[in-house]
Amino acid sequence: MKSPLGILCLVATAAIAVLPGCGKGDEDPKVKDQHEESEEEHGEPTAVRLSPDELKEFGIELRIAGPGVVRARLELPGEVMLNPDRLAHVAPLVPGRVREVRAGIGDQVHKGDVMAVIDSRELANLKADWLAARERVSLWRATYAREERLYKQKISSEQEYLNARTALAEARIQRRSSEQKLHALGFSNKDLKRLARNPEQPIARFDVVAPINGTVIEKHATLGEKLDSDTKAFIVADLSIVWVYLTVYQKDLAMVREGQTVEISSDQGVLKAEGRIDYVSPVVDESTRTARARVVLDNTDGAWKPGMFVTGRVAVGEVKAAVAIPVQAVMDMDDHEVVFVETPEGFKPRPVKKGLADGELVEIKAGLKAGDRFAATQAFTLKAQMQKSSFEDDEHGH
Repeated sequence: MKSPLGILCLVATAAIAVLPGCGKGDEDPKVKDQHEESEEEHGEPTAVRLSPDELKEFGIELRIAGPGVVRARLELPGEVMLNPDRLAHVAPLVPGRVREVRAGIGDQVHKGDVMAVIDSRELANLKADWLAARERVSLWRATYAREERLYKQKISSEQEYLNARTALAEARIQRRSSEQKLHALGFSNKDLKRLARNPEQPIARFDVVAPINGTVIEKHATLGEKLDSDTKAFIVADLSIVWVYLTVYQKDLAMVREGQTVEISSDQGVLKAEGRIDYVSPVVDESTRTARARVVLDNTDGAWKPGMFVTGRVAVGEVKAAVAIPVQAVMDMDDHEVVFVETPEGFKPRPVKKGLADGELVEIKAGLKAGDRFAATQAFTLKAQMQKSSFEDDEHGH
């Protein structure tokens, strides 16, 4: 029979044998494997495995990293504007009441088209003055011819002859003055000849005509309305050419200059066009500390609407990068920018350091080397799969 001291020693020995890390022997291999498995199950997943069929289904294209040319582009906010050189404010030039309106907002008009018709008492007076001055010239021309003949025949006095010549000169001046007033309202010599042949025509009628080809973008003339001579009855704009004003920040001014190619795109990227900078503001706005660069844009199809906000990408240089990949291959993940690289275990997110980028390629300065095989498209699918796996593991862990 064992002594109490011997029994105590046996119990102590058994306790030491079952405590982790105790005893002279190594840890049981089965326990160690189970422990590592548990950590792997509850930790973050390190790779995403996809079969060739799944890659095809998700549209994931694999490429091999290599060199490329990255065209550095400066992104600038901008706005589409009307070209003021192709804008016309249409005013009646004489006061009157609107009798007809023939053009509305959105209508296409050509130079010389009648947009509205007004009745003007002032115009009637101007036409009447011209017709009267024309008659006086005819009358005094005949009187002068008669007085000149009589004076040469010593029948009439020199004073009568001089008076007739003076009156003819004054009549001609008056006719020329009234004629110039009508020319200022847009009446041509052809119009005046027509008026002289038919003086009984309505002389109060005035046609408001389009001064240029374009689109009616504003209308302020309604039937029966009284218009003043300076009232902007219509605004016509030629929208086949528009301007884009880009905002250039002070720090970027040294990189922007006339002649540079610019890619213009709408906010959603639906519309894209290319133009050139033809003007850079020589001064910086005191309040915003920005300057403006102007791009003349062809708008024959009318897709670019004045007032639209756009983005201009100015080509400011290019870099021959040792590794350049598509911009969509880089994902933001856990506060890092990563690229999914193919490994024997599956696709792993590898942190990278970016350099210059344009709309298509981005330079990779570190984290990816030439020859690495990576997911060039649909990388967000791999990111989603990895996050899904992490979420499921967390659920199992709890």
